[in-house]
Amino acid sequence: MNLLDVYPLFDLELVKGKGAYIFDKAGKPYLDFYGGHGVISIGHNHPHYIQKINHQLSQLGFYSNSVHNQLQTDLADQLGKVSNCENYQLFLCNSGAEANENALKLASFLNQKSKVVAFKGSFHGRTSLALAVTDNSAISAPIHKNNTTTFLDFGDLSALEKTLSKGNISAVIIEGIQGVGGVQIPSKAFMQALRYYTQKYNCLLIVDEIQSGYGRTGHFFAHQYADVQPDIITVAKGMGNGFPIAAMLVHPNLKAQKGMLGTTFGGNHLACAAGLAVLDVIEQEQLIQNANQQGAYLLEQLSSLEGIKEIRGKGLMIGIEFEQSIVDLRQQLLFDYGIFTGISKKTILRLLPPLTISKNEIDLFLTQFKQALQEFTKTYYKTNC
Repeated sequence: MNLLDVYPLFDLELVKGKGAYIFDKAGKPYLDFYGGHGVISIGHNHPHYIQKINHQLSQLGFYSNSVHNQLQTDLADQLGKVSNCENYQLFLCNSGAEANENALKLASFLNQKSKVVAFKGSFHGRTSLALAVTDNSAISAPIHKNNTTTFLDFGDLSALEKTLSKGNISAVIIEGIQGVGGVQIPSKAFMQALRYYTQKYNCLLIVDEIQSGYGRTGHFFAHQYADVQPDIITVAKGMGNGFPIAAMLVHPNLKAQKGMLGTTFGGNHLACAAGLAVLDVIEQEQLIQNANQQGAYLLEQLSSLEGIKEIRGKGLMIGIEFEQSIVDLRQQLLFDYGIFTGISKKTILRLLPPLTISKNEIDLFLTQFKQALQEFTKTYYKTNC
């Protein structure tokens, strides 16, 4: 049987990881400034993470949610404490797309409305409802274009109020910081206005923290910069450091009827062990503070470089935008300099290193990046001038 021709993007097989490094079959190290789409929050092969999962596997790997699982309660308690969302309710599932599906479904169940507001450049997943609120025509099939979603610009409060005032909007969904959209950051004023208008017009505010959450921005959640309380928060990626786990945090004012939500694999024993290990390390190694400190240093150093259109970011979620396509620059960084980065819209490098990243590793990245940028700039202007 042949695999569908979807992956991989690069002819490169990775076989080992440690901390902020990954290694190919030949043993070549790569500094990981992408973390597999921001998934790797506490570094590759953290010993505490390995110990927790191995111990749980030796006890019980899986049983269904038809029986009590104390690990789920432990995870809810610890997540509430670390995130300062102790009053929220937790629903555990398997992926960010599933978390957003359930968030949108729950909102519609609760207020019996069918329309949604999302934002241009958004990415919320690849399943049906998640795609309906994702602004990416390349991955949306006709079945997803059901005219339930109105896409608005960031900051357009006039359009927001006009749309919500129609009274048929179930929810507004927004990323804490847009990832695939190019590290676009909603302003504090805009987030507070979202909260005000969604309450005024009786619809729910869903904040997708799947990439921007779990300490990546220097707060546990990116929306905490704006001092707002969403009705629903969705999380995934960094939650399990590579083990599939996701969740929906639901404000205590919202009540889901029994049977409204469900999942076979969500919140299984191994997933909860992984989730607990991640929170342990985040607390014990003060990784939120590290993301804030190292991110500020990285942003400061990047701001002094020439040939860059704009740099955006908070903590360790950073976008470097260029005037021209930087697909070749990304490949040069990977193959010539051993640096993994992400990319958005062909003109934006996306940096999502592990929250354990050190100043020495940032300095190594900066050295390699500057050299690659110089070569790329020379080649670009030689070809286009």
